[in-house]
Amino acid sequence: MDHTRETEEEALLNDIASMLAAFEKERANLIPILQMIQERHHYLSASALQMVAKHLGVSGCEVYGVATFYNQFRFYPPGKHRIRVCLGTACHLRGGDIILENFERKLGIKEAETTADREFSIDRVACVGCCALAPVAIIDDTVHGHMAPSKVEGLILGFEIEKQREKRGKQHGESKQ
Repeated sequence: MDHTRETEEEALLNDIASMLAAFEKERANLIPILQMIQERHHYLSASALQMVAKHLGVSGCEVYGVATFYNQFRFYPPGKHRIRVCLGTACHLRGGDIILENFERKLGIKEAETTADREFSIDRVACVGCCALAPVAIIDDTVHGHMAPSKVEGLILGFEIEKQREKRGKQHGESKQ
């Protein structure tokens, strides 16, 4: 783990420690604590789960078991760009699973994972209410309807081009100084 990630993890754990102080050490607080951490930090790290277990006086396995039972919790930090692929009935019937597989293949990760550079994360979701546009992918807050495998590559390429443009802009700005 590089220095930046160590610092991020340390800050996360310090924040969680301060949040835990507001909760009595009762097992009944387990889910509300996990929800609070998830809402604030967008995922539950292994260290956070251990910290919760210690605070409540229960085993780490018990906390992990509860957290993995509910699909609202994620265990990896989300990417800068969050990709959600709908697999509700309409999207599934129109190839949503193929769209998900294409994103996974293009980014080299599986659903519920984040790329090593933390640029992208992929999640499968139930119906997003856009059945007429099936299959649907939501990237950040933008709905992309009538998805086709060929669109996946174009969307990812668009983000890569924008990242390169930003990088050149920063380099250009630094060279003027």
